[in-house]
Amino acid sequence: MSAEFGGRTGLQGKLTQWLRAGRRPKETAGDGGREALLLAAAGAGLPLAPAAHPAAGYRCSCDRVGCPTPARHPVSFAWQTQSTTDRAQIERWARHQPQANFITATGMVHDVLDVPLDAGRDALERLLAAGVEVGPVAESDDGRLLFFTLTRGTPEDEDEWWPCELDCHPETADEHPGLRWHCRGSYVLVPPARLPGEEQAVRWVRGPEHALPDPLSLLEVLTEVCARYVGEDADHAAGAGWPLRH
Repeated sequence: MSAEFGGRTGLQGKLTQWLRAGRRPKETAGDGGREALLLAAAGAGLPLAPAAHPAAGYRCSCDRVGCPTPARHPVSFAWQTQSTTDRAQIERWARHQPQANFITATGMVHDVLDVPLDAGRDALERLLAAGVEVGPVAESDDGRLLFFTLTRGTPEDEDEWWPCELDCHPETADEHPGLRWHCRGSYVLVPPARLPGEEQAVRWVRGPEHALPDPLSLLEVLTEVCARYVGEDADHAAGAGWPLRH
């Protein structure tokens, strides 16, 4: 799949055709394929922890009645300290919890710029056509495209930490219909993951073998495209999207 995006010859036309056709990347089937994809993500430095999975009737595997984020949240409240890239631990989780999804904790090694699907596809096409190093990208059937980047969450000097108006946490996601920046204290599902509904999933468009880019190299295009898709003023959105240093 990654090779389809890697070539520069005829890139824009091929990518446009791929996106418009709704073509999806092939992922290895079966439990072995699931485990291999999880280990590949961990090998790229993404810390993982087990998450809930879909249950019958669009429900969540957790015991919470009316779970607001079915199959999209960690199993443990200690997910931030539990998250790991340790191969042996991830193998144990994957084999002992064969239906579990996995989350990756952001703000440690990587962040995620999370955008509406159509806007994300447009931005991805523009970025690749311009020769920008994009990094891993995942598509979620709940209508989002996830751009994985280096984190701004671990400065050598804590006084250099800076908040951003786009910062998003799982409990505030609905407040950010456009661009969401998952950094400290947040997480996203990592492919392969299943969502409630028939064949609903989260899958890689560009796999974790791609190096994580600087988020600022993607942010301007993403804010501009999101502003157009959500009907906001583009100049205002682009200005608000840039991080605010203190």
